Amino acid sequence: IFSLTLTSSRGALHMLQVIMSVVTFIVSAIRSQPSHTYWIYCMVIWGLCPLLTLFITIIETLLIHKLILYMCMDWDDFTTGMAMMSSLTTFACAVVFGNFYAHIRSPWGLAMTILACITCVLYCIETFRDKRDSSRSATYVAALPGFLKVLEAFVSCIIYVSLIGYRGRPALYVCIVAYVIPFPIIPVIIVTNIFTKLKSCLPFNIDRLVLIFLIVSVLLYVLAAVLWPVYSFRDNPRPKHCPGNSCIWSIQFTVTFFTYLNLLFFILDLVFTCLGLCGFKKP
Repeated sequence: IFSLTLTSSRGALHMLQVIMSVVTFIVSAIRSQPSHTYWIYCMVIWGLCPLLTLFITIIETLLIHKLILYMCMDWDDFTTGMAMMSSLTTFACAVVFGNFYAHIRSPWGLAMTILACITCVLYCIETFRDKRDSSRSATYVAALPGFLKVLEAFVSCIIYVSLIGYRGRPALYVCIVAYVIPFPIIPVIIVTNIFTKLKSCLPFNIDRLVLIFLIVSVLLYVLAAVLWPVYSFRDNPRPKHCPGNSCIWSIQFTVTFFTYLNLLFFILDLVFTCLGLCGFKKP
């Protein structure tokens, strides 16, 4: 059973993902950048993604996922959602290395960018295959409500690793608090909806709590969307020489952009929740 699982197209793809993630992690570690938050983010992603992929492969090899499916959760939905999350995060790593480290005089930076892109492509292939497979269910994470939560968490991570230039500015500390409050609640919502048995045993209606959470999140991000650009760019015009890979102004603009993007995601999530579209199924 073990060899059969690994030689299947899905098992082989998982092994390629694990190998490429590990190789990318090792090559990146050769020239560490411990003071650079973007580098730390990429190392965490390249460390977690293969572990998650290996965990899924072992569970499916031992057929434990059939027991999990029967007892508490939709395994297809979970694995498709994790593939989507891995695609997003590895894509961000490829963009980061392409922007910060890839240039002609740095063979290491070019090699890292290529490896990061290959790793991202492998996870995107799995996501595309899972979404195209009509036999796979999509109850939450791989459907609209859960995917919006994944996007919200992903964009929040990008904001965190991009935070800079806020020291000595109380208004920007308020923005950081606004960014931090919703983030830990998102995984709790995702996990609760994945474990359907747990959700049905709760003594309260979690959907109502999600609605309250989304309202609060929208208000917090509206506050951040007003304060961050005002207090980041007041009396702080864009420098004439401002390369995207080392300019504080440029990175602060990145935070502004992703603040508005996440605000859009939270608003869409709130609207769909209010309209009762949380039961959207994969077409």
